[in-house]
Amino acid sequence: MLHIQKLLQAVGQQIYRLVQFPYGGLLFWILPLLLCNSGDSSLIAHDEGLYAWRSRQMLDSGDWVAPWGNAHHKTPGIYWLIAISYKLFGVSEASARLPSMIAGILCLFILYEIGNIFLGKKVAWLAAAILSVEFLWLQSCRLASPDVPMILLVLFAILAFIKTELSRKYSHIWIFLAGLSFGLGFLLRSFMIFLPMAALLPYLIGEHRRHRHLTNPMFYLGFLTGLIPTLIWLWLSWRRYGHLSFGELFKFVIDLSSEDRNRNGLLFYVWNIPLKSFPWGFFSLLGLGLTIYRPIPRYHLILVGFPLVLFAELSLFSTRLSHYALCLYPFIALLAAVGLEWLSRIYDVAWKCGVNNPGGDVKFELWRCFGFQSYHNWRYASTSKLKNTTLFYLAISAIRNLPRYLSYAFGVLGVVILLASIVALNSLDVDIKKYAITAAILGIGWLSLPVVWICRFHLQQKVFTSRYWIASWLIPCWLSLAVAGVLGLLGDYNPELRMFFQQRAIASILQTHPVYFAQADDKNSILLNFYTPIHGKRVNNLSEIPVFSYAWISAPKIETLSPNYRIIGSVKNYQLIQVLP
Repeated sequence: MLHIQKLLQAVGQQIYRLVQFPYGGLLFWILPLLLCNSGDSSLIAHDEGLYAWRSRQMLDSGDWVAPWGNAHHKTPGIYWLIAISYKLFGVSEASARLPSMIAGILCLFILYEIGNIFLGKKVAWLAAAILSVEFLWLQSCRLASPDVPMILLVLFAILAFIKTELSRKYSHIWIFLAGLSFGLGFLLRSFMIFLPMAALLPYLIGEHRRHRHLTNPMFYLGFLTGLIPTLIWLWLSWRRYGHLSFGELFKFVIDLSSEDRNRNGLLFYVWNIPLKSFPWGFFSLLGLGLTIYRPIPRYHLILVGFPLVLFAELSLFSTRLSHYALCLYPFIALLAAVGLEWLSRIYDVAWKCGVNNPGGDVKFELWRCFGFQSYHNWRYASTSKLKNTTLFYLAISAIRNLPRYLSYAFGVLGVVILLASIVALNSLDVDIKKYAITAAILGIGWLSLPVVWICRFHLQQKVFTSRYWIASWLIPCWLSLAVAGVLGLLGDYNPELRMFFQQRAIASILQTHPVYFAQADDKNSILLNFYTPIHGKRVNNLSEIPVFSYAWISAPKIETLSPNYRIIGSVKNYQLIQVLP
């Protein structure tokens, strides 16, 4: 027994040391969010299903150029990654999503490195932790899509630019890696990679006299090297389909830039980004204001210029979709960390000087957060006419009480969310109950904000420092997203289809017989293609299907069937039938 106790203590010590290491702590923070699930998974009907199905076609056919029989409108990088994952781990939803999960973890590490250079270790770790609990980001890390892998390359390119300036000895290697990242980004996302590249132009041009990245031949050599896989794919595709291989790529971009999909107007991202990143989008606005007031030396045009230019580009681009803005989310996290850390310092100042003390010491301590590093500088600044106005003193009072206002406001919001979730739990709809449970966890968690404030400032409990206050923002979001994963809300998007294919009678037929396809093409038919193990031919007429064979048929075509068939099962307006003599 003593031996086991010592072993457990040793293991505990090693885990503690690993958590203390920044990367280890981030791993312990993000892995449960990525891995928590209900035990069942199913793909989203359209984009995710397309990427998973096309990658499976590559693997099954052995054709890694264009197994679908025509010139393709997207570069194949993500298909290759998912197909390799299939090759290593088998065809499944988890294998399809694995590249995005790995890329999401690496994004946290790189964001930490960038933040550490810009803002210091504390804010950098906080930024990576915030990025993990941004809803749209976490959801995208659990999807089979090229978005997060492309963002990984963009972040790595930014880090490489920074390292080029910091490490003169290896600057030629880092600048080469920056160009290589953008070249590989074209393989993953084709022309979409040029949007973040253009967003870096304020930094590349504005700071050119200092770093001279744009005149460094190693950058362009790296970019051309990264383009080699794409050029090889284009050449092989051109040998099959001629000029259509290039035409489809350009046509797809032109179509996207000319159509207004889903009627998402010019202000779509103004409300969509704060909604999908709530509450961190609002903290990022505070952080943006602070960084504009106190620019980050040398890298201001990355931290502020990049997200602002990219936001403008996305807003002007005609096709506006939520996941197109994913490249902004790491910078939202960085700026939100700046804002939250600044608020935590005000929290500490309020305790140090007394939350209800209007004296000069409080004003000085508060304005140190804005850059006044000595009392002499503060006294000099306070003699200006602007800082002697009533408005100035009102601003001081508002800033001093900002953490308290936010604590109580989100405490009230937590109560509202909790009450709404209790009402929703009475619903008969299973999905609504799952969302209600997740909302209840978030509501209860945000009640900790006013509790921490009251314990600190009214009950005089010194243990409730600003770290507890920051944790009260992060942990409720983490818990609600973890519960959402356990309930299947972040992985099981088509449970009806999954349960149909799990039926013993259906599974036994599909595992042993080829199935013909005579269905209409829609988003659900894509999933039927992916989940059907053995494919027969695609037919235009049911008379082409051999007797005793099986086929997928869509509901509109049921009326054209002859009486000589039997229905094996129905799902999503499709039927699996067997043709009889």
